[in-house]
Amino acid sequence: MEIDIYLFGASGHCKVIIDIIASTQDLTIKGIVDDYPNQKELCDIPVFNTNSFGTFSDKQFIVSVGNNRTRKKIVDHLSAIYPIAVHSQAIVSKRAIIGKGTVIMACAVVNSDAFIGQHCIINTAAVIEHDCKIANYVHVSPNVTLAGNIIVGEGTHLGIGATVIQGIKIGKWATIGAGSVVIRDVPDYAVVVGNPGKIIKYNVENE
Repeated sequence: MEIDIYLFGASGHCKVIIDIIASTQDLTIKGIVDDYPNQKELCDIPVFNTNSFGTFSDKQFIVSVGNNRTRKKIVDHLSAIYPIAVHSQAIVSKRAIIGKGTVIMACAVVNSDAFIGQHCIINTAAVIEHDCKIANYVHVSPNVTLAGNIIVGEGTHLGIGATVIQGIKIGKWATIGAGSVVIRDVPDYAVVVGNPGKIIKYNVENE
């Protein structure tokens, strides 16, 4: 039985989520909602202005916004039902736990006993190995590799192609730069770049 859902945010990231849902057999997108829509359709799906959309609480939504902080703000103010969306070409262990509102893109791998929090993005060809724990609102970019037993705190962004060795703990709202290799624990709000990864600054604590 197909489930009707809506997306919130008519962005480039939204296009990828549309493709995820198109690959499945059980979700159908009825429309896209945006605070400031600059088009009436996206990928042949109607786009509605938030103010004229009506009630949200009885509808199923995925927040299709790539920015972690913005996604969290939307969820904090949007009372809705949140399904998950997993691309048909992703590999997700039956022993993994996936939180509501999370999206998993094509060719991603989530292995045994991994825990993925709510409203996360597991992007194209990312690898989440066994026993990893990913908190809410994390974005794991394309081709990121997380070895086993890694902890990633809320809101952290791991850039394209980053690699994290086993057993590492990364704090909340941190940023791991593209291509970085993380071999040491990362504190909250830290920005890490390079191989091996080094802290170059800290994000502003403006949750």
